Amino acid sequence: MTSKLFLVAITLSVLVLAGCNKKSGSTVQNSNKVRVGYIGLTCEAPIYAAYEKGFFKEEGLEPELVKCNWSTYKDTLALGGYDITHHLVMYFLKPIEQGLDVRFLAGIHRGCLRVQAGVKTNIHTIQDLKGKRIGVPGMGTPPFVFANRVFGVHGIDAGKDITWKVFPAGELGLAIDKGEVDAVANAEPIGSLLIAEGKVRNIADQIMDAPYKDEYCCEVIANGKWVDSNPDTAARATRALLKGAKWVETNPRAAAVMAVEKKYLASTPELNTVALARLRYIPSVQLAEESVHTAGREMKVAKMLSPETDTEALAKRAFMHLPGVTDEWIKTLEVEKIAGAQVSPDEDIRLIAALIQKDSGDSCCRRKMFDQPDQDAPNLANPDAPCLEKNTVAAQK
Repeated sequence: MTSKLFLVAITLSVLVLAGCNKKSGSTVQNSNKVRVGYIGLTCEAPIYAAYEKGFFKEEGLEPELVKCNWSTYKDTLALGGYDITHHLVMYFLKPIEQGLDVRFLAGIHRGCLRVQAGVKTNIHTIQDLKGKRIGVPGMGTPPFVFANRVFGVHGIDAGKDITWKVFPAGELGLAIDKGEVDAVANAEPIGSLLIAEGKVRNIADQIMDAPYKDEYCCEVIANGKWVDSNPDTAARATRALLKGAKWVETNPRAAAVMAVEKKYLASTPELNTVALARLRYIPSVQLAEESVHTAGREMKVAKMLSPETDTEALAKRAFMHLPGVTDEWIKTLEVEKIAGAQVSPDEDIRLIAALIQKDSGDSCCRRKMFDQPDQDAPNLANPDAPCLEKNTVAAQK
């Protein structure tokens, strides 16, 4: 009897210890250190601004920028390689459905993806794309996902009714010129460049067409375990990124020049200005949450999510509210307005496109300039390089 009681006591002790260990794993820490991931995209301007303008430090944080490659970006966040970033909702929803522990926290910007048809084709509507060849920078990339979503809600089976052809992002215009594709799906700045060159017309535009124009394509997203252990730090880091977004919206030309001069991406100030000026960096919380719900519903219709998935439950699991990160706070947010850092509506991007075409760099450099890393193997010197700290990258340069 005594031995039985002893075994019961030991068992209870193990269970209690296991419970304590589980609880201690989620103990709130709120470290003032934060690791912010980035790839080197045009639309990541708020990250660069928050770092360079000291917005993280204003929130009492010590930021560390972590340079990553595209193909492992999702997994690196989920595994704790960095803590927070902002990225595309549609790119993360499927992994979240499959169990990836990351959370959306607030909206950063709208309108970076498009489906465009060659101006020499007779394609004028989404339905006209049925049976056509569409160029994308990679299968599974954000432009590909956006196009699939558009087709799904218009009754087109993207797996049967579309022929997909993969080209480097910087060569999508050439594929149109050669007649190798009828249309393309792309991200900024490629979309603006092709329009400026008169090669394409917009068929589906995230910044012009409902419901996409009223939702966020990119939102603040963080590692789930890190948010649970550092809710106050996560809130402060999110506020810094939202302030960065508002600064970019207010000063798009300055943001574009800074991103190039600080070597966050390979582009020109002119091209980067065109891309940033078109995006809407108007941060929000409520609309960001609604965007996750909308994207989930339409991705399910497009067969990009499982037919068994409860998209409302998925959106609730994917989006998290943090203390002090509210639309009321955003309304009180003020940033400097730099003289000459804005882009007037009458600026002709055709002039900028003409300037770009005069670039005398070799073909490799030009491809790097036009190619955003929005594909599994972008045209970078070493696409398989591991994530590096920014100071390490700077030291190497």
